[in-house]
Amino acid sequence: MENNYDIKSHRLSADKYAKGFCDKKPPLDLVTATAESSRCYFCYDAPCIQACPTEINIPSFIRKISTGNLKGSALDILNQNIMGGTCARVCPVESLCEEACVRNTSEDKPVTIGQLQRYATDWLFENKVQLFKRAELTGKKIAVVGAGPAGLSCAHRLSLLGHNVTIFEAREKGGGLNEYGLAAYKVVDDFAQRELKFILEVGGIEIKYSHALGKEITLFDLRKNFNAVFIGTGLSDVNALSIAGEDYPGVLDAVEYIAKLRQTKNLSDMEVGRRVVVVGGGNTAIDIAVQTKLLGAEDVTLVYRRGPKEMGATLKEQILAQKSNVLIKYWAKPHKIHGTQSGVTEIEFEKTRLGSKGELLGTGDYFSLKCDMVFKAIGQIMNLKDLGDAPEFLEITKGRIIVDENKMTSLAGVYAGGDCINGGKLTVTSVQDGKVAAHSIHKMLTGGR
Repeated sequence: MENNYDIKSHRLSADKYAKGFCDKKPPLDLVTATAESSRCYFCYDAPCIQACPTEINIPSFIRKISTGNLKGSALDILNQNIMGGTCARVCPVESLCEEACVRNTSEDKPVTIGQLQRYATDWLFENKVQLFKRAELTGKKIAVVGAGPAGLSCAHRLSLLGHNVTIFEAREKGGGLNEYGLAAYKVVDDFAQRELKFILEVGGIEIKYSHALGKEITLFDLRKNFNAVFIGTGLSDVNALSIAGEDYPGVLDAVEYIAKLRQTKNLSDMEVGRRVVVVGGGNTAIDIAVQTKLLGAEDVTLVYRRGPKEMGATLKEQILAQKSNVLIKYWAKPHKIHGTQSGVTEIEFEKTRLGSKGELLGTGDYFSLKCDMVFKAIGQIMNLKDLGDAPEFLEITKGRIIVDENKMTSLAGVYAGGDCINGGKLTVTSVQDGKVAAHSIHKMLTGGR
């Protein structure tokens, strides 16, 4: 079998790297933002608010843009979603607020809510305006495990309510998914760290880096030393393909590769294959496929076991991949990986179809793709080892920490939110989890005040 192994760095010129990883959604200017904000009908009981997981008063913040009150607009956004800047860049607005917009008809198009949200929050960061002030201090201490969207949202709201918060973060930087998991072209100019800095500026929040649950800290000790605990650890492992050949060199974890790419100071140092195959159908699969193409891969093919409507990635993301010259093949599942001691050479797929009850079936028809790099992007899972002693105390089912409507776990005084309870959804969902948990913790600690 032909050895196809060809993974190397410095495939492109510096200009091509810079152009490829520039901001894919340039921000609105004053004239465009003013004109776009005037298109809003400022609906009473607006459906776009209902479609937003954090319930931002969208007509209100857009009206303020139209009158030039950008500080007020940003306050409307960040009071509901402290990570409104990141969410403006990465939220699938086309299936949330913009889909619900009353202007979204066959004769018209929705108001570009996401871009207007970015316009207001970008103004805030550029002008270094701090909107928030803490309430009278309560003397209560809360431990937050994980400095990702859920943990930071919870910590910020608890701080505003007058509590002191210590965040324990396993990595060397905060931000979680926003810092390590999003495509580099979605959050340029170190935006995740700028947003983190803004959150911490409110005061009352300390982050202890390189403190992992089960290693430097335990849930038992946190409960003993703090008045309440919030767990927002996310999901650390990826699902295995569970096929022969998965251990060949060149078969990689997409999440780990994206994290490395986000932290590199020189994109040309990233090694990438000549022919890349991505297995999966969610946002991570799209992100890794597009980014390997931007890094200089000649051929990138994304293979998904079902059809385009079933993909976790939105149609807009699928179109972005295709415009980036990524070939998407639907209705096929990985069967076997071939390779040598040097690396993977090809991956074999079986075509699929739906059975009479909607179940996915193999057809017995196979095809192979030559490749020197295969990325696994079929979803993330919880590694119970990353929770230390927590599984001894908490109810965990199918890799998810079980919580009630207040985000409280089965253990009194311990709350959880984000991917560790929902299996991996959106940044905006994690932010809402953290906010809800913060108010629940505050109510518990203050007797309902």
